Amino acid sequence: MSKRIQFSKAGGSEVLEWVDAEPKAPGKGDVCIANKAVGLNFIDIYFRTGLYPAPSMPSGLGTEGAGVVEAVGEGVTHLKEGDRVAYAQGPLGAYAELHTVPASKVIKLPDFIDFETAAASMLKGLTVQYLLRQTYALKGGETILFHAAAGGVGSIACQWANALGVKLIGTVSSKEKADLAMANGAWATINYSEENVVERVRELTHGEMCDVVYDSVGKDTWEMSLDCLKPRALMVSFGNASGPVDGVNIGILNQKGALFVTRPSLNGYADTRERLEMMCDDFFGMIESGKLRIDIANRYPLQEAGKAQDALQSRKTTGSTILLP
Repeated sequence: MSKRIQFSKAGGSEVLEWVDAEPKAPGKGDVCIANKAVGLNFIDIYFRTGLYPAPSMPSGLGTEGAGVVEAVGEGVTHLKEGDRVAYAQGPLGAYAELHTVPASKVIKLPDFIDFETAAASMLKGLTVQYLLRQTYALKGGETILFHAAAGGVGSIACQWANALGVKLIGTVSSKEKADLAMANGAWATINYSEENVVERVRELTHGEMCDVVYDSVGKDTWEMSLDCLKPRALMVSFGNASGPVDGVNIGILNQKGALFVTRPSLNGYADTRERLEMMCDDFFGMIESGKLRIDIANRYPLQEAGKAQDALQSRKTTGSTILLP
């Protein structure tokens, strides 16, 4: 009997249960994967707390993992039993020893990427790919603000922006996180615990402000992020760590400089097999070139997923965290 983490009601980490659970047999177009490592992401907390409603209860959790194909459903031709693979898009249930997913969302791993690296970086790396290469196609020379620059997504963004010749200003909450962001290629950092972010951006840019702000924090940083933009620049709100942005009068975009705003997601960009493969090729290529290094800063046994989520939610972590079945 295999094991998984599930929850039967929304709430704190105490609602997570470690239970016996057999995965569904792979149907047409599915594969069952024996997970070797599982990714931890803030979106997992959104589901657990009910910010994003789970499709049904009890529910599995997690959308990212890496492992070996255990069984193949009818019609699957690009994967076979024994293949080394990774995935970053639903359905919920990656916090498990075995997980059945649509084969169209599963990517074969190249030899130079191990299971732990894949589980730590698929969702985060593909997120950075669409943010920096598609939502706003950075060409080099731009100045951007990236919140939570020492986290899993931020650590990859710092490196990728540096490789593109982009000046990334990263917000952080401590000197240690500032040092990490700088080591990863940030152009400058702002410790929001001690500094006024808008004033510091103005100083760093000599009053010109930023071409793009990438904000995964949400409610607490929304208006401040807008104030860091130059006229006609782009606000990219891609997360809700402090709660969702709501009740916004769209006229504020005009008042602050005819600004643009978007709320992207991985599913909105990797919405076809062809686009997913293109994004993975780009991301994997950055790893193979040595321009991206994946920092796995924290490892927890899968059954301690609640403890891992608490550490992430309290912003005690840097880099990526993985769960090990």
